[in-house]
Amino acid sequence: MKYIVPFLFLLFSFIHGYTQTKVTVSGQVKDAGNKAPLQFVNVTLHKVKDSTFVTGTITDQEGRFSIADIGNGNYFVKISLLGYGTKQLPVLVGQLSQFLDLGAVPLSAENRQLKEVTVAGREETVTEKMDRKVFKPADNISQMGGSVLEAMKNLPGITVSQDGKVQLRGSDKVMVLLDGKQTALTGIGGQSGLDNIPASAIERIEIINNPSARYDANGNAGIINIIYKKESKEGFNGKIGLAGGLGALWEKKGNYPGIRPQYRATPKINPSVFLNYRKNKVNLFLQADDLYTKTLNKNEFTDRFYSNGDTIRQQTKRNRTTNIITVKTGMDWFMDNSNTITFSALGSREKILDRGDEPFFNKDLSERQRLWQFLEDEVKTTATISAGWQHRFAQPGRSLNIGFNYTFHREDERYYFNNIMPAFTGLDSFRVLSDEHVADLNIDYIHPLKYGRVEGGMKFRRRYIPTNMKFMPGLNSPLDTSAGGWANYSEVIPAVYGNYVLETNKFEVEAGIRMEYVNLEYKVNPHHKTYKSDGYNYTEPFPNLRIAYKLNDRNKLSFFYNRRVDRPNEVDIRIFPKYDDVGTVKVGNPGLRPQFTSSFELGYKAGWNESAVYSAVYHKRMDATITRIGTTVPGSDIIYNIFQNTGKSYNTGIEMLLSQNIGKKAALSLNLNGYQHIIEAYTVVNMYPEENVFSAARQETYSGNIKLNSLFHFSGKTDLLLTAIYLAPDIVPQGKTYSRFSIDAGIKKAIQQGRGEVFLNATDIANTLRNKMEIRGDGFKYRSTDYNETQVIRVGYSYKL
Repeated sequence: MKYIVPFLFLLFSFIHGYTQTKVTVSGQVKDAGNKAPLQFVNVTLHKVKDSTFVTGTITDQEGRFSIADIGNGNYFVKISLLGYGTKQLPVLVGQLSQFLDLGAVPLSAENRQLKEVTVAGREETVTEKMDRKVFKPADNISQMGGSVLEAMKNLPGITVSQDGKVQLRGSDKVMVLLDGKQTALTGIGGQSGLDNIPASAIERIEIINNPSARYDANGNAGIINIIYKKESKEGFNGKIGLAGGLGALWEKKGNYPGIRPQYRATPKINPSVFLNYRKNKVNLFLQADDLYTKTLNKNEFTDRFYSNGDTIRQQTKRNRTTNIITVKTGMDWFMDNSNTITFSALGSREKILDRGDEPFFNKDLSERQRLWQFLEDEVKTTATISAGWQHRFAQPGRSLNIGFNYTFHREDERYYFNNIMPAFTGLDSFRVLSDEHVADLNIDYIHPLKYGRVEGGMKFRRRYIPTNMKFMPGLNSPLDTSAGGWANYSEVIPAVYGNYVLETNKFEVEAGIRMEYVNLEYKVNPHHKTYKSDGYNYTEPFPNLRIAYKLNDRNKLSFFYNRRVDRPNEVDIRIFPKYDDVGTVKVGNPGLRPQFTSSFELGYKAGWNESAVYSAVYHKRMDATITRIGTTVPGSDIIYNIFQNTGKSYNTGIEMLLSQNIGKKAALSLNLNGYQHIIEAYTVVNMYPEENVFSAARQETYSGNIKLNSLFHFSGKTDLLLTAIYLAPDIVPQGKTYSRFSIDAGIKKAIQQGRGEVFLNATDIANTLRNKMEIRGDGFKYRSTDYNETQVIRVGYSYKL
């Protein structure tokens, strides 16, 4: 490593010096009246001699533009935006200056009343850098009115696992950001809560498979960045909406005898409001949503087979009621042309009630051996406060950003259950209270160069999570009351990074490195019978490299490399046992260590006429793979699921995204993803409830998924979207999952001169979606099929203020 950085520096210096015969012209366009930056302004470069068009660009969100690779000569820049007067500026490109800064260019508004113009265009899915895919929930008609998780199901490259986690290219090790920041609402160390964030609050979703050094190193599969709605137009504007729906319209599979009914005709209600007001130097914004749902969250039928010949047939039925209220508000203060201060606050309260029944029968269902009935009452409260300062230097594009982010997240979970046996009934309960405190300080600096930029910065994180578990055992309780008590999780992470970007006529290079130090301490109740205080620390480099070659204006070839880490989250090492069901207990492992991943990708992007294609070949190599392992101990048929580092695993695949416009009436998007998944042989030692050893042979399979989106445009501003998804079988540690297939549909229509919009959609309209899996362990195996609620019909209305 000590030779790589100097080598890269010399290489970039050589390339930079060799290509210094061209000039870059930059500047910033502002409103002449209020001095606010103007985005999407057309900036074109022309020769003075004959007004020949040379090249052009548009301004970004800060009103900045940059035109690179200009040869010597006399030019003029033409700057224009609908509703403003056009401006021309002379530009002399000579031999002495390699970087020309046009400074702030004011545009004056024209005093003409224009009719509303509807632009029926769509942004490209894959950005020019090929580093991310960008999607808008508003375009996903078949999932409008639902949650962010539901909106993601139809996106290319994303699948949702059977336990409700988002997967990128077959891995759920995904870092989820809100507005570019980690927050407890979606999981600091992993992912959570995506099924309870309304899609109506979101402007766009970015999928970043190969993040640069600027991002945290956590998440080997990549990053999903969820961007909340926010406006910058003058005056008052906003949007209000109301969506409602029904799910579980009929039973997929009826209950075993003697238990409470399944939820039917489950309601879904989502009112939302988005308001924005900008006046001179102040911009105020408010986003509020209330998502109320009832769901047949689980209806799983499991057959358990034990080596002693016993067979148990089980159903797990879970009726869930959820209500989550989310409010985000804040302000931007444009102090002057160089400084902007932003304050924001995000608050969320989620109430979850699970009412479940788990009957256990013998092989032929002639005898009920046990009935487990439970009530899980959980409240999640999140509060995030953010403050940021941006200083823009006189040189366009050069900026310093300092941000502070504090998050408090409380999980208050109470679990009550009746253990109904032939000879007795036990009434048991437990409570988990966990408070999470996370403070982040970020400093980021960007300096534009003639052919690119350098950027660097630092981040400091302090995270503290005290957790307490209390057991209240009843008659003949199966609870492990000695495993209760307290545990304190403490994490300190300072990190620094540097990134260099170079762009020429044919080549693009982005290279960076992030150095991260982690010190984690986990202090546990000294009387715990199994686990003791533990922790770890490391100092590790996380490099990234992207090299692109432009074959021509429509074709580009890119190579990516990065190294990332998946640190165990607090719940992964939490020492307290928790029942998934009466026969399955999950427990954390304080001895768990980070998983490190090296990723390689070769991508190709091409476009012609009304078509575009992006294809990629990728390979991921994971060391110390983190996963749950299920084992049993002598004298008990309970399966203990405990996180372990299982050794090496690999994921090698091909992804293709093809889009085709069929005139102005239709557009097709096809996403193909196929991969080879390998889990090497391993042996682990589970310490809970007593030491036991488990070994597994090498597993290998080929899996993937296919997604087809068909969008049709009809007269009367009406759009129809049909989505078909096929998920192939895959392997999981100790077992496999089976294939899944579903079809979704949605239609929307613009009304009230484009200000209003109505929609109607339905998910899994063919009623084909099932979650089926098989797991094998020492002395047992089980097969399960989940007939949970997948069919939902929604209708909604929104109005632009």
